[in-house]
Amino acid sequence: MDDIVKAAMSKWPNVPAARGWLGLDARGQWFLRDEATQAAGGFPQSKGSRIEHEALCAFIGRNYMSDGAGAWFFQNGPQRVYVELEAAPWVWHLDDAFHIQAHNGAAAQWRGAWLDELGRLFLDTDLGLGLVHSRDVPLAAQALEQGHWTLNGELRFEELPARFNYRLSPAALVDRWEQAGAQPPKPPAA
Repeated sequence: MDDIVKAAMSKWPNVPAARGWLGLDARGQWFLRDEATQAAGGFPQSKGSRIEHEALCAFIGRNYMSDGAGAWFFQNGPQRVYVELEAAPWVWHLDDAFHIQAHNGAAAQWRGAWLDELGRLFLDTDLGLGLVHSRDVPLAAQALEQGHWTLNGELRFEELPARFNYRLSPAALVDRWEQAGAQPPKPPAA
């Protein structure tokens, strides 16, 4: 987490969370979802505007994390901006040596591989579960064929969030916390 974010959090500790405003698609792209986009439907059916500013994407990526309840968010200064996920909290890229890198540039270590009913490949890593980017599926297939990784099996897409502790849409969870007057869990210490 950036130092400027930590300083803002200590200066303004009780800023309400934002939800529905930020989405991460299956290609690892961030989307800004204004009120009109949100009113038009849920993510990813109503995506919004893709964020193309590289420095902003990098800032979001450096301050992207999850709480203990499986809700992923971007810590924007003192405010948590909960992220709507199309497929998983991570989108993986691979290089020719089968090293795994997340959409935000973080390196990850392979722990397992799963296919969903659509044939999409998800990797379980030390960072959590993520979808292999479509352009990197041929490399992932090579890693499996050459025995670098093994396929754990198949899971229905709807089973993945519970099995790997993440939420595609944390909005309902955040609503429950606010109605109960509770604060969301703190992210694990880095």
